Amino acid sequence: MSDQKVRVRFAPSPTGGLHLGGVRTVLFNYLFAKKHNGTFVLRIEDTDQSRYVDGAENYIVECLKWCGLMPDESPQAGGPFAPYRQSERKSLYREYAEKLVMHGHAYYAFDTTEELEQKRAAIPNFQYGMAYREDMRNSISLPQQEVDQLLDAGTPHVIRIKVPEDETVTFNDMIRGYVSFDTNTVDDKVLLKADGMPTYHLAVVIDDYLMKITHAFRGEEWLPSAPVHLLLWEYLGWIDSMPQWAHLPLILKPDGHGKLSKRDGARLGFPVYAMSWTDPKSGELTEGFRELGFLPEAFVNLLGMLGWNDGTDQEIFTLAELVEKFSIERVSKAGAKFDFEKAKWYNAEWIKKVSGERLMAEVKTALTAKGITVTDDTYLNKATELVKDRLVLTSDIYEHAWYFFKQPEEYDLNAVKPKWTDAKTVLFQEYIQHLQATENWDAAELETNFKAMLTEKGFKIGDAMLPFRIMLVGGKFGPHVFDIAALLGKQEVIARIEKALAAFTA
Repeated sequence: MSDQKVRVRFAPSPTGGLHLGGVRTVLFNYLFAKKHNGTFVLRIEDTDQSRYVDGAENYIVECLKWCGLMPDESPQAGGPFAPYRQSERKSLYREYAEKLVMHGHAYYAFDTTEELEQKRAAIPNFQYGMAYREDMRNSISLPQQEVDQLLDAGTPHVIRIKVPEDETVTFNDMIRGYVSFDTNTVDDKVLLKADGMPTYHLAVVIDDYLMKITHAFRGEEWLPSAPVHLLLWEYLGWIDSMPQWAHLPLILKPDGHGKLSKRDGARLGFPVYAMSWTDPKSGELTEGFRELGFLPEAFVNLLGMLGWNDGTDQEIFTLAELVEKFSIERVSKAGAKFDFEKAKWYNAEWIKKVSGERLMAEVKTALTAKGITVTDDTYLNKATELVKDRLVLTSDIYEHAWYFFKQPEEYDLNAVKPKWTDAKTVLFQEYIQHLQATENWDAAELETNFKAMLTEKGFKIGDAMLPFRIMLVGGKFGPHVFDIAALLGKQEVIARIEKALAAFTA
């Protein structure tokens, strides 16, 4: 790296849910910045007011907060290059657009929406550029006097870049190497809209320059825009300050054919948004990874492995480890298939890795959704520790731990009744008396005493162990039975044995 301080940015449009591809872009920006002791900037690109959605910016910030990828500078945190919302920077952009016109690199276009639609209808694949700009109503085709009159009259207009003919523009992508474009295939993009707002093309260049961005990571789908941006950096006289670009590989559908979309998630039964998003206009809810039961540690880990690896077989990384190991040289050019089963594997591994206490908020939410209110955090922590190795999603906690919070309503009688005898009834009645006298309520002690009692009474361990489990949880499931008994406590275990005996002997 050069001596220049690394500055990267994530610049989303507040138009809806945050796709996992967007979060991966955030992650790679964040990792690169932290690896080089740089600065990570969040800039909100809200210049397209027609697509702006209330609540979307706050949602983006909450997603980053959940993932632990908070920016150093942002609309919320402030910073030396504020404001960080493009709508609040509107007055900056016209000056640069007019400068481009003055130097012959852009022009005023007065075409109405209707005129443009007529042209598109008449000419297949119409592009407003060198082939047709002379046929349109703009400051290239019209006499200067008429242009001045239109401007003086306040006639609605846009400013378009004037893409040169027969040139090749080239840049060195950090992932793809040298990439070249023939300007004859590039149309004259709008830079400044009729409402005075810049388009993405103009705003991204100006803001990256003014905010001293050194490296720009964005999705591969932005590659076609690169020639326009390169030309703008050159025409504005800033080419030596242009950030190094890295166009990240696409996240593909599970079959590898095409970019993963929200529709694919709905069709295949998995989320593509980081957090649930409710469209304020339609009311449509799109479930996110967080609400499904993913840990942010697992979500960040799996995104880090989509299109990157450290060259070893290691797959489980903390965020700190990702920062330490990350290098842009190991980001793949090829798209990365999204595998939801693999994503769940990451989550299961992370649930095993973290403590029950760390899982407290997630499992409380999941249990509350099932009507179970937990007030004893210590008890919940112990219950979670007993079952967390069985969880794939934190929302699985109810399925695997409900019996710690309420008694079974039904029992697997088919597993008990065929071999049930009066002698077993007497055995468990005596066991109740034994438990009432037990002072050391410890799993190991309970197990030792239970097995000793069985031997003394002439029972095989298998004759009583399964019935005892079913008495406590209702079926043939759960962790070690004496761990369950130890956590439930003396009075609850006795109550469950008594209740189950009534069912077994009915």
